[in-house]
Amino acid sequence: MFKITVFQIISVSLTAAGIAFAAPAHAGTPTGEDDFPLTGTYMQNVPCKGDGTDQAALKVTISATQIVSNVGVCTILENKRDGQSFKLHVECKFPAGPLVGDLTFTPLPDNTVKFVDRDNTYNTILHRCPK
Repeated sequence: MFKITVFQIISVSLTAAGIAFAAPAHAGTPTGEDDFPLTGTYMQNVPCKGDGTDQAALKVTISATQIVSNVGVCTILENKRDGQSFKLHVECKFPAGPLVGDLTFTPLPDNTVKFVDRDNTYNTILHRCPK
């Protein structure tokens, strides 16, 4: 059984949706790590042990300016807060080429973050790793 990562799903869904490469708008981009509570390292759909034994393929690192996974790097072009959620407009660089899309991250009370892509084709729970 092979594992599909969040960003592989994003890549497929953005390609299927036919989103064209577009010039980004930078308004609303956070200015620092303290302004962006999602900053940290996470595991997709499994609790993070943080002891070096976590699967690298499931690791996601989020900063105020980018999202990094084993599949590629997404630059956060715009960040808008919508209630408890953060709606991010991103440009992802994948081996097949760049893609632009929208992602929503919603912090949950149990220190996890719900992730969904714009087309609601993929939902996952990101488990925050200890610092």
